[in-house]
Amino acid sequence: MSIRLKREVMTADVLIIGGGTAGCYAALTLSRRSDLRVIIAEKAGIRRSGCLAAGVNAINAYITDGQTPKDYVDYAMKDAAGIARKDLLFTAASRFNEVTADLERLGLVILKDESGNYVTRGKRNIKINGENIKPILADAVLQASNVTVLEHVNITDLLADNNEVKGAVGFHMEENTAYEIRAAAVIVSTGGAAGLYKPNNPGFSRHKMWYPPFNTGAGYAMGMKAGAEMTSFEMRFIALRCKDTIAPTGTIAQGVRAKQINSRGEIYEDKYGITTSERVYGTVRENQLGNGPCYLRTKGIDKDTEEDLLKAYLNMAPSQTLKWLQNDRTPGKEDVEITGTEPYIVGGHTASGYWINTNRETTLGGLYAAGDAAGGCPQKYVTGALAEGEIAALDIIEKGRKTEISDQATLFADEKIREYESILNGPDAAYTAEELEEAMQKVMDEYAGGISVNYQFNEKQLEIAAEKIKEITSLTRCLNASDMHELMFVYELKERLIVCRFVIAHLGYRKETRWHSFQENLDYPRPDEAYHKFVNSTMKDGRLILKLREIGKENRYEHTDF
Repeated sequence: MSIRLKREVMTADVLIIGGGTAGCYAALTLSRRSDLRVIIAEKAGIRRSGCLAAGVNAINAYITDGQTPKDYVDYAMKDAAGIARKDLLFTAASRFNEVTADLERLGLVILKDESGNYVTRGKRNIKINGENIKPILADAVLQASNVTVLEHVNITDLLADNNEVKGAVGFHMEENTAYEIRAAAVIVSTGGAAGLYKPNNPGFSRHKMWYPPFNTGAGYAMGMKAGAEMTSFEMRFIALRCKDTIAPTGTIAQGVRAKQINSRGEIYEDKYGITTSERVYGTVRENQLGNGPCYLRTKGIDKDTEEDLLKAYLNMAPSQTLKWLQNDRTPGKEDVEITGTEPYIVGGHTASGYWINTNRETTLGGLYAAGDAAGGCPQKYVTGALAEGEIAALDIIEKGRKTEISDQATLFADEKIREYESILNGPDAAYTAEELEEAMQKVMDEYAGGISVNYQFNEKQLEIAAEKIKEITSLTRCLNASDMHELMFVYELKERLIVCRFVIAHLGYRKETRWHSFQENLDYPRPDEAYHKFVNSTMKDGRLILKLREIGKENRYEHTDF
């Protein structure tokens, strides 16, 4: 019996795709500052979705006493080797403290000293008890009268007409329902992309990774297909993590000032540098030179400090605390082994994502990006995502666009819904989505700078990667799904493959090595001033067009012709 989908047509003033940090705060801002009708479409449940699902133990972007937003801009620009947008960094940093105070009013516990001041962790961080940070945000959104939350709804495509976005189309993952959502403005806040590369841990533990495995690059892919301009996909992110658990290392490095050492006890971070990419690169090189494993030096820390570490990891990576306690190998008794993860594409740590103006509007009219989906603004973390959601929402309120029904957009929605039904009713395929995903990850790992090749690549390898990704993409046309949940897996694979294509093209276009490990081009092993620019791209008629854009010095940026 063939499956036919019920069609649900909804209309809103603003559609928010992705109910993570940025999406929730954009909705909160819209509900507080306007009477606009808002819909959040989230493929999970907003109380435990996105990067904050498991919690976090620090606000990593905060203007502490003695620091200014300009200091934060300078830090982020240096860490990104100059490839970042000062206008985006400054407008986000100027809101860090304000959005943090708002989270505290909503119920977030921020640690304070005897004088009532926030407890800092380094120059830019403050400590929190953040296991419930996402439920706090979500509960505030769920209480807003003009916000409708659609959970378990997977958006696949934007509805666009003449470079203007009119809404989006998707499907419910538990019901045989397709959604056509019409909106005057759309905010993409779906997060970045994990699962492009072969993961750090194989088999049963393949989803024990740094970045949420549910973030598939969907937001990027829908913008790419609609012709939005993207930026910096060659600026991958590789996290330095505790071995096996893939727990964060910053809590140790900043919390107890632990140094990176090799197996000989030598401090190597001074040799390679301490930017984010250099910390990963130094670890990779020491292992290549036969000086591994590498560690964070914690052996000998006092009992109170050790106890603080054990508690801190319970807030966001309890597996690390359990590992320490399991064999009584606590950090005071032995150093913590560290390793790099597989590469990710994430605009909250690097500059990858949509090319946006200062108000976070993309090159498509009515389409905004915030959080990890937004490019040009690295090192923004949780508070940056909150700030960008707020900035986008305020611009939408100010512009006051009206929802228009577009015949072209509706025809496209018809086409997509027929595509969903075709996959649901298709014959058994020779391959499953999971099998093609593993093939994709193997290609990206071996030919586009994954773990197995120490994150390095050359032009010939990228050519092979591009060819093989094209072949795998062609095989997705034959995939089928037996239910709506499997249909989601098919589209997640399609999304990842589109993002892979952009990543490969960007890696090849930058003829230098600007960030060791993040973008380690063996054919061009040194930085080149000619590439002190953004690498930007658009897709037109299935063809990728890449171009360099200058590093702007303006305080506010409006889009110019590509």
